[in-house]
Amino acid sequence: MGIYPVIMCGGAGTRLWPASRPSRPKQFIPLSGNRSLFQETALRVAPLSSDGGRLIVVGGVAHRDAILSQLAELGIEAQVLLEPEARDSAAAMAAAAAWTARLDPTGVNVFVASDHHIPDHQAFRDAALKAAEAARAGQIVTLGVRPDTPSSAYGYIAPEGQGLSAVKAFVEKPDAHTAERYIADGYLWNSGNFIVSAATLLNELRHEAPAVAAAVVAALPPIEAGDLATLSPAFSSAPKISIDYAVMEKTRHASVLAVDFAWSDLGAWDAVSATGEGDLGAFIFEDAENCMARAPEGVMVAAIGVRNLAIIVEHDAVLVCDMNRSQEVKKVVERLKTASPQHLDFKNPKPEGLADGGRRFADWLRMRALPLWASAGQDQGAFAELLGLDGRSVAAERRARVQARQIHVYAEAGRSGWRGPWIGLVQQGLARLEADYLRADGLMRTLLDEEGRPLDETAMVYDQAFLMLARASASLAGVEGDHENSALAVRQALLQHAPQQGGLIEKGDHPYQSNAHMHLLEACLAWEIAGEDAGWAQLADRIVALALERFIDAEGGFLREYFDADWSPAAGEDGRLVEPGHQFEWAWLLARYGRARGDATALAAARRLYAFGRRGIASQRQVAVDALNADGSVRNPRARLWPQTEWMKAALILAEVSDDGERTGFLEDAAAAQRALWLYLTPDGLWRDKLLEGGDFIDEPAPASSFYHILGAYLQLQVTAKAVGLNASPLRLN
Repeated sequence: MGIYPVIMCGGAGTRLWPASRPSRPKQFIPLSGNRSLFQETALRVAPLSSDGGRLIVVGGVAHRDAILSQLAELGIEAQVLLEPEARDSAAAMAAAAAWTARLDPTGVNVFVASDHHIPDHQAFRDAALKAAEAARAGQIVTLGVRPDTPSSAYGYIAPEGQGLSAVKAFVEKPDAHTAERYIADGYLWNSGNFIVSAATLLNELRHEAPAVAAAVVAALPPIEAGDLATLSPAFSSAPKISIDYAVMEKTRHASVLAVDFAWSDLGAWDAVSATGEGDLGAFIFEDAENCMARAPEGVMVAAIGVRNLAIIVEHDAVLVCDMNRSQEVKKVVERLKTASPQHLDFKNPKPEGLADGGRRFADWLRMRALPLWASAGQDQGAFAELLGLDGRSVAAERRARVQARQIHVYAEAGRSGWRGPWIGLVQQGLARLEADYLRADGLMRTLLDEEGRPLDETAMVYDQAFLMLARASASLAGVEGDHENSALAVRQALLQHAPQQGGLIEKGDHPYQSNAHMHLLEACLAWEIAGEDAGWAQLADRIVALALERFIDAEGGFLREYFDADWSPAAGEDGRLVEPGHQFEWAWLLARYGRARGDATALAAARRLYAFGRRGIASQRQVAVDALNADGSVRNPRARLWPQTEWMKAALILAEVSDDGERTGFLEDAAAAQRALWLYLTPDGLWRDKLLEGGDFIDEPAPASSFYHILGAYLQLQVTAKAVGLNASPLRLN
């Protein structure tokens, strides 16, 4: 029976123009003090959730970044529910209540506006806790503030008695004379704060506003969506109605608790000035009384011999307003709609879309990355392991898997139309690989030293998978060579030493792992297209069966990394490790497999893996982190490059296999993943690899191994763009 505070982030604050505008409404700017009203609200109500509850924030998708960044500044965690469009307070509150009820059927919500000024946090919490007791008994409690002055800016509540009492009437904002009478009659200001159990509110909505309840329930995202979830488009069908009209004026459960703490909705500049903390920026007053000035950095405001003025400066607009007429700013905003609509909001660039980003991606590969790594990144067929961020090769031990990956990259680039010297690179790469890495048994040793001498003779399953993939890519690209027979010899050698049932055993510290099988499956799927041998499909079937039966947790839908000898989850921390990048990579492979086989089980598993992988998208940075625990909690907040590419690939292929309703969401995810990838790519064809939680990259050379992931994301984008009619042409590399 926890308490779930809900911060409602609706409202435009039009009377606080030009500082408050639709893309940056008043709740997200500092109006009284150094923190925004939203941040002050979060600090005020978050402690209420400490005993088994959780803070919930309901806001619009346009304000996602502001919500996440301002919560992160405070170090406060919350469940964020984003509305695809604003449908007023009834629908927003219903969404939070429905979410709460799924987590805790006995939970109590404390609904608060994000833009109210309540300096005494403890007094508010004391009142909320008292109201929560009545809410648990089925009451809908609103907080009524005892007025200290007659005001026409607020609605009023007529209570039946003192303290916590029934409500006689809710009344609209009165004129000045009526406001004086209301105060004399003991009326209270309607603060717009509500305390009610989730079950009670949902029940009232089902009776009094069933269309609201139905739309919200249909729009509710799955609980697996994580800390940041967007309500589905069904939310837009909810009637646009306030909670006052939908429930409070009809219900028999309304109560009001009279409170004495200072409260203001800071609805106009006079209210902001009255807090004594409304000034912002640089200003000089000479013989100026009762004036307030706000200006952005770099702007100086000077006022001489004036009285009772609000002077509000933004980069594109200035307001000079008599404090006594600050409520009339709304009239100016109405006139702007026709006189100068460009000043109604700030100019905010839209996030780069999938098509525009894809064209830029193709250009970057064609003109920067592929030429650079074809020249500075290889020497007579031996590919560099690392390139410094100045483009120079860095001496390092050379892994077999990197050589095979780079061969694959240039073969696929050639297939996609790149006109660089890809054939020579593939041929020389294969020749050097055979000369330097192949052991007498036809398998690759894992490592050479900086001078090209054998350093580690181990034949890793992981490395052989990439050898087979490189051969498949070379075959598909039309490069001369006996590629399939070479790949078949590798496959035969691997299976000869493998158990008859279950998975292949990897060399090293983790012999029973899912990762090596992932790349074996990728190689098999490539050879199903490139080759003729039926054994490729048989091995693919075996790997997928193992993944569905053992690798993927039946209940949680996530894929584990490490296992015991019977392919049950490994003991301890190894068994609890979940990597979001691998959730996405397996989702991509299972979607390919499921579509090719018509296997609904594989497709369903791909969707579950993708959903769990999305729990690893860091809300503020919007990047896929390195590691989670099996319960979905973050294990390692660092974010490498490669998971971003796998997020993008999985979202793209799932868009292809989804209907129109789901497809849009997956394509939006793919665009977000592409934007995440761009954080890592440098203009000259290199990349950074490791992004720390604080937003800094580790200063280190670019690893060649990432190119396989980067090109893979591009190749999937190329395919998906054609499949779904995405306006991303030209995406070829010629």
